[in-house]
Amino acid sequence: MRALPLQFIRDATMPKYFFHVRDGKDVLLDPEGVQLAPGAVAGYALRAARDCIAHEAKTGRIDMDQRVEVEDEAGTIVHRLEFGDAVQLIEPPRLPLEALRPFQ
Repeated sequence: MRALPLQFIRDATMPKYFFHVRDGKDVLLDPEGVQLAPGAVAGYALRAARDCIAHEAKTGRIDMDQRVEVEDEAGTIVHRLEFGDAVQLIEPPRLPLEALRPFQ
């Protein structure tokens, strides 16, 4: 009998997590989930939120009133990440109104 590769043994013992995207009224459910080590959940949620934000940026509109909620197989929320906490928005400094007027 041949031994299973380590990746299959590890996958069989890791818990499954579901990464749902929610806003104030709607939810985009993750029906498949991902098997991860518990310590990898926060990083995966961060990447998921940033992927959503990047996709929305291409449309020209980003709804920052969203979050990723991670549930375990029992349906318990084990991690929550607001989109606003997933990125840092750096705005240009505001110039005084006088600086915007043409030279006279």
